Amino acid sequence: MDLGLNGKTALVTGASRGIGLAVTEALAAEGVRVFGVARTITPELEKAAAGTVSADLSTGAGALAAVDAALAELGGIDILVNNVGGGDGDKLTLGGFLDSSDEQWREVFALNLFGVVTTMRAALPSLIERRGAIVNISSINARVPAVGPSGYSEAKAALTALSKRLSEEFGPQGVRVNTVSPGVVGTSIWRGPDSIGAKFAAAGGVPQEDFLAALPEQFGIASRRITEPQEVADLVAFLSSERAANIVGADLVIDGGTVKTL
Repeated sequence: MDLGLNGKTALVTGASRGIGLAVTEALAAEGVRVFGVARTITPELEKAAAGTVSADLSTGAGALAAVDAALAELGGIDILVNNVGGGDGDKLTLGGFLDSSDEQWREVFALNLFGVVTTMRAALPSLIERRGAIVNISSINARVPAVGPSGYSEAKAALTALSKRLSEEFGPQGVRVNTVSPGVVGTSIWRGPDSIGAKFAAAGGVPQEDFLAALPEQFGIASRRITEPQEVADLVAFLSSERAANIVGADLVIDGGTVKTL
C-alpha cells in the first residue's frame, strides 16, 4: 500500500531506540524526511534520520529547542510523533502510592505530559499551515492502571485525554490528532538490564528471561506474545498518512488483546 508520504516531513521524539527508532525508520522508508530528537543520538538514528538534535524533552527549553531545530532543518513539519515517554528504569520505584516521592511524580509528568504539551504548542503553527498530523504514543495503562511506577498511568491518561481535546480543537483546521496505545512492547524498557522488566523480574525473584517468557500468559495477552516496535511503527505510519484522512481523535490500542474491556 502506497501511503502517499513521499516528500513529507516529520518530527519524531524519543527517536534513538525502541518505538521511536522504528517509527523513524518506517517513515523514512516511505520517503519522509524525519528529524529525530533524543537525549542520546545513536548511530542507528543518524543513519535513518535526515537530521537530529540532542534535547531533554522533559524541560520546556529542551522541547522548544527541538522544534526550532526541526523547523530550521525541514522548513516545516507535516507530521509530529510524540513518542518520548516512560522514564529512566534505574530511577523509578515500583512501590505503591505511599512509597512514591513527589519528585518521581513530577519527573514522570514532566517527560510524559508537560514536555509533549510544549512540543505540540510549538509545532502546531506549522502543522496547521500544512494540514498535518499528530500521533501521540500513550499506553494501555491509561485505560487499565497497573502496578508500576506511580504517575505513569496517570500521565498517559492525561495525554490521551489531551489528544482527544486537541483533535476537537484543531480537526476543523485540518490537523488530525490521534493516539496509539501499546501494551508491552519488546524494547529495552522490558528487555534491558536496568529496565522496568528487570525490576519486575527481581521483585518476583525470577530471572528476567523467565519473567519475559511467562509475561504474555500472566498479563492475559490473547495473542500470547508481546508487540514488536515495528508493528507499532507501521500503525503510526498509517495514521500519519492520507490513507487515514478521516481518523480523527482516535485512541488505537495495539496490545495483542491485553485490554479486555470494550
